[in-house]
Amino acid sequence: MGAMEVGTKLVELCRQGKNLEAIDALYAPDVVSVEASPMPGHDKVMTGIEAVRGKNQWWVENHEIHGGDVKGPFPHDERFACVFQFDVTAKAGPMAGQRIQMEEVGVFEVKGDKVVREEFFYSMG
Repeated sequence: MGAMEVGTKLVELCRQGKNLEAIDALYAPDVVSVEASPMPGHDKVMTGIEAVRGKNQWWVENHEIHGGDVKGPFPHDERFACVFQFDVTAKAGPMAGQRIQMEEVGVFEVKGDKVVREEFFYSMG
């Protein structure tokens, strides 16, 4: 699979709310994940599929998810980008109880048939 095929499958799974299944199926064991800013209790840069699973599990456990969407993939050689939109209410932290609409861009690098790097771009303000 190339970047377009991996991206298409990632978008399909995310639209079904199967983000953890997407990680299991499409991510390399040594994947690198880079956030625009670190989430509470996590580093800005994380390495390894277990760290990425943990970050995603933290997100699900700490947010009530009302809805969202994924646009893409937008391929470019061995990479693709997606636009994620979220409608959530934070369950913990400084935003606890607040409903938030968020949008972020994810850029994913593919080698073989696995995501080896993901980077997220978003504004916190």
